[in-house]
Amino acid sequence: MKSLKAQVEKVDRLLSTWEEYRTLFELAVEEGDQAAMGEVEVELARLEKDLAAMELATLLGGEFDRNNAYLTIHPGAGGTESQDWAQMLYRMYVRWAERRGYEVEVIDLLPGEEAGIKSVTLLIRGELAYGYLKGEKGVHRLVRISPFDANARRHTSFASVDVLPEMPEDVEIEIRPEDLKIETFRSGGAGGQYVNKTESAIRITHLPTGIVVTCQNERSQIQNRARAMALLRARLAEHYRREQEKKLAELKGEYTEIAWGNQIRSYVFCPYTMVKDHRTECETGNVQAVMDGELDPFIEAYLRWTGKKTG
Repeated sequence: MKSLKAQVEKVDRLLSTWEEYRTLFELAVEEGDQAAMGEVEVELARLEKDLAAMELATLLGGEFDRNNAYLTIHPGAGGTESQDWAQMLYRMYVRWAERRGYEVEVIDLLPGEEAGIKSVTLLIRGELAYGYLKGEKGVHRLVRISPFDANARRHTSFASVDVLPEMPEDVEIEIRPEDLKIETFRSGGAGGQYVNKTESAIRITHLPTGIVVTCQNERSQIQNRARAMALLRARLAEHYRREQEKKLAELKGEYTEIAWGNQIRSYVFCPYTMVKDHRTECETGNVQAVMDGELDPFIEAYLRWTGKKTG
């Protein structure tokens, strides 16, 4: 109710502003008041921006769009090069979340041997986190002069991003104890005094589906288990949703498997600078801004693109 009331109040406020400045514009035209007309122009530009933001919000009406989001990054083939790219994406999403005032919690992180990361799972908490991030799911491609190549050659690297909504406690997802294989292990770390000497990290395998989740961020085994179970619920919900969609698509004769090579976005550092989304054609030459978390133009373009497809 609070959320709906806030939306209605926002519409009323925009309508009131529109009426106020329409009247001012009419008076300014009658009197030839250039200063007043300039003020109206400025305010109408602001109103247009607010209206665009409200229009965007209407595209976030999915069942789980208001939920927190789990975001997982895995590097592709290529060893250190792709693991470094995965870490760059990790930093990019954390920066984006911080810009929006979201809270980021590292659920699981596996560092690479030389540099970068082998995988990371984040829980991003905030209003509409999943709604905004759901379009980031897919393969992200990097083209750059490799800092790990002594001959300074250009390399192409890939990393996959997966995004899931955190499932509310009242959503029924059956998880039978006999279907779970639960293992404990020592959390990874930097070594020295920070080495975890107890087996507090948790790995849970859901035997019927083969889904594996891990959590090693918390010091307590109980806390890690609770976090891992929450992540498992989210992944099972997504698994069952995909299975249902697959069955429906097969009935229609239109099912095609999602393949690793279908990148959604390219980040080119060399021989020119550009980030381009291959679904929406949204692009920018300011690669550094994107890597610092300036993702909103791509997120908004995706939401509008999907809105047109389903409209």
